[in-house]
This record gives sequence, structure tokens and C-alpha cells, in this order.
Amino acid sequence: MLRLPESPTAVSLILVASSSLWQRFQQYFLRYGDIGFSIDISRMKFPDDFFEKMQPKIAKAFAAMRELEAGAIANPDEQRMVGHYWLRNAALAPTNELRADIEETNARIKKFAADVHSGKIKTAGGEKFQHILLIGIGGSALGPQFISDALGSADDPMSIYFLDNTDPDGFDRVFDKIDNLFSRTLVIVISKSGGTKETRNGMLEAEAKYKARGLEFGKHAVAVTGVGSELDKHAEKSGWLARFPMHDWVGGRTSIMSAVGLVPMALQGFNIDNFLAGAAAMDERTRANDVRQNAAMLLALMWFFAGNGRGEKDMVILPYKDRLALFSKYLQQLVMESLGKEKDLDGNVVHQGIAVYGNKGSTDQHAYVQQLRDGVLNFFVTFIEVGKDRDRAPFEVENNVTSGDYLHGFLRGTRAALYESGRESITIGIPEVNAFNVGALIALYERAVGFYGSLVNINAYHQPGVEAGKKAATRLLELQKKVREKLAPGPGKTAEEIARAIDADPEDVFHVLCHLASNDSRVEVSTSDEPAEERFSLA
Repeated sequence: MLRLPESPTAVSLILVASSSLWQRFQQYFLRYGDIGFSIDISRMKFPDDFFEKMQPKIAKAFAAMRELEAGAIANPDEQRMVGHYWLRNAALAPTNELRADIEETNARIKKFAADVHSGKIKTAGGEKFQHILLIGIGGSALGPQFISDALGSADDPMSIYFLDNTDPDGFDRVFDKIDNLFSRTLVIVISKSGGTKETRNGMLEAEAKYKARGLEFGKHAVAVTGVGSELDKHAEKSGWLARFPMHDWVGGRTSIMSAVGLVPMALQGFNIDNFLAGAAAMDERTRANDVRQNAAMLLALMWFFAGNGRGEKDMVILPYKDRLALFSKYLQQLVMESLGKEKDLDGNVVHQGIAVYGNKGSTDQHAYVQQLRDGVLNFFVTFIEVGKDRDRAPFEVENNVTSGDYLHGFLRGTRAALYESGRESITIGIPEVNAFNVGALIALYERAVGFYGSLVNINAYHQPGVEAGKKAATRLLELQKKVREKLAPGPGKTAEEIARAIDADPEDVFHVLCHLASNDSRVEVSTSDEPAEERFSLA
């Protein structure tokens, strides 16, 4: 563990030693005073002429963003607009139809949540709903999980649980937690296409749990999905409580301000209007063409500088607040799915992307700050500072020193210690963790991702690699069916023998056979030290 100063007083000595940076801080510190947001890029070692040299790329990025917000086709794979910015300011949507769709959806969400809270919408047994089971994956779960953890409290009208994978043991762990709560649990199933297998599997297992308890699943279920999707049709046919749209012009990783995020937020009692207002306020400020007044462009430029425009350094996110612990996980999808691309807009192979990871302060100090300070220099850090320590009265752990004073001291101390060792960092500040400021943070990073995509000439709004992985998984499941058909009682067959019979790769067949042997009691294996000699049969 890296030993940093043990008290705020000792930290102040480090800060005094860094007083020569005061002028640079004043030059590269941006504050939006009306919303309490700030960004400090003074600990990034870019030269004074960096912005000037980047000006042609900056101008291109600003122009691309204006086109995006005006409704240009930005996802060429699906010939779709990308309009998550309209979700927090429907007046900006390019057509009256889209504006009305956004406004009507948000009004329906608020009314539905109010009816659930009041008991107007009840369980089949006439009780109030008290719990939520959200079933989704990727952007359909990461955003709601982050928001729930950031804004949740013991006073929330409904508690929430998540099925966000297709891990059977993971399902069972959640089902065990709500074992006695099913009759009062509202299920939200989120899938744009309705065909996402992980979400479908979770839904089918949940349906079975409700049925086993004599409960009608549809009387407890809500769908958030594309209009006319498989899930939409299933929910309508089965008489689910409600269906909310996933707009085809909103990608999963930027869907938190659509029904994907707003439905669970409203049900948990969070202020969705403030959440959207925070995002809209950040959007307004980051439309500025003055680079030094545009926090999102400054952030994107620092990413470009740190990694030489090639993602050569990882992005380490260190929020010094427990409520923001899941922010790095949320940003992993937003940043890495958006920027991790094989080809640029001209078709050249470039292999772009920025790896993202993080922990929370000051846990990070007891985990991996040692390597950050003294190890391989393949990263840059973003500290996220929250001004307000707590809602309750302060408690002094020492004379005139609170736990929050220590947290602030450790953030500043870690930042100073890293800089002294040649490690660069960005510091973002918000006044407190509430719906408005969380909305602003998300909007900041969404726009920074869009700007960075333009700076490095890639499309940040499609994800061909994800689709390739899904297709590969489908092929493996098809292989599994063929392998099963070749299993029979008797002495058994090797992976190579079965592979030859079905014209498949023997290694793929071997792994399928091992999976079947681990999970199907009818499949037996005679083990060997050599994989090629193992034989598989039916009992």
C-alpha cells in the first residue's frame, strides 16, 4: 500500500510544495458557477500551443456534433439518427413527431410511477408494489444500476434488484433474496429488440418463478422495448401492466435518459425532471465553440493528448464518493463500446479505443495507487470530487477534523503524490451527489465521447464488434445441438471423433462436451491427462 500523508495538515505541505503550479491552475481551471461544476486540466502536461495545433480537428468535431444534434444519420449500420441529446430537451428534436413522442413517454412514466406508489396500480392480490426486479443487460442495466446506487436511500418507496447476465447461479442468488417478495415485486424487462438472449433468459426464469408461486407474471410485468419488437408483442398479448418505448434513435449505452433509466428511476422515487435538467444544463454549456469554456471538449482533448490520439494510455476513474463507485463501470461501456473501433471513417484499420477502469477513493489508495505512482506509466487519472460530505450533521473524528476532511485530504494528497511522480490527472468537481449533478456528469461524458470520436476520425455510434460476438455465440449453441446428437451410451467418443462426424473444430467440440458433462447428469466423461483421450457418452 502506498503511504500518503496521514492528515490534512501533512497534505497541505505537499500542496505548498506544488505552489508553482498555481498560475497553470488558474489558466486551465474551468468552473460553471451557476451549476457548481468544475474541471481542472492543469495537471495534464500538454504544451501551451496544444489547443492551437488541434484547432482543425476541434472545428471538425464541433461541426459533426451540430450535425448529429440536428438529426443527421450517425449509425450507418442501421441507418439511424443518434438523438440521446433530445431526451433531456425535446424542443431540440428535428420533428414534431419526435418531440411529442419524448414528451408523451415521460408523462406516461411519471403517471405510471405515481399510480404504483399510490396503490392505484396494485398487485394481483390487491397489495401495493414494494420492490422492483429489473431484467436487462449492458446499457439496459448498467445505467439503472449506477443511478440506483448513486441516488438510493432507505426512504425510497421501492427497493430494486437486478438480473443483468445469463448466469444461472446469479439468477438464483437474486431469486433467493426476493423469495418471499415475489407477490409484491414489479418486474421491468428491458430489451430494444426483444431478442437479446441474456434478457430473454432472465425473463423466462422469472416467469417460471412467478408461475411456481401461483402468480400471473403479466400482472407484475412492465416492458421497455422497441415498438413492434418480439418483447412488445409478447407483453401486449400477455396483458402486461405497461409498455414503454425504446426509441430506435437511442443506443443502449446512451439510453439512461430514455424509458430505460427513467422508468426505474421514477419507481424508486428519484426526481427525473431534475436528472434531465442537469443533463440539459451541461449540454447547453458544452455547445460553446470556445474550447476553454467547453468542459466536454477539454475532456476529449485531454484524452487525445494523454494517448497521442491512439488510446495509448488507460483512463482511470477515481470518484472520491461511495455513491459514485459504479461510475467507472458505467463509463466502461460508454467509452469503450463507443471508441473501440477497428476502422476509421475512411476505412483505414486503426484499432482505436481507450481502456477504462477505476475504484473509489480512498479505497484506491489501499488497492492500486501504489502501482499508479511507482509502476508502469500507461494511464491518466480522472479524480471526481464531491463538495458536500454528508446530509447529516458533521462528526469530528479528531479535534476540528471530520471523516470528510480526511476524504478530501486523501484526494488532494493522492493527486499531488501522483503528479510528483510524473503521473497526469484531471479533476472534476460537483457540489453534491443528486439527480441534477449525476445527470450533468453523464451528459458531460456522453458529449466528450462524441467529440473524441470526431477528433480521432471514428464512428462512436455503432458497435460491429458486439454483433460479431453475438453471432459467434449463436454458432456455438448450434454446435452444441449437433454434439448432443452424437452422444450415445457405450464406450464413448473423443472430441476429435465427434468433430470429424459433424465437420467441426475439435477444440470447440471439446469445450462443449466439458460444459455438458459439468451440467447434464446424463453426460459422462472418462477423464484423462490428455484432452484428446477423454471419452464422452450418455449414461
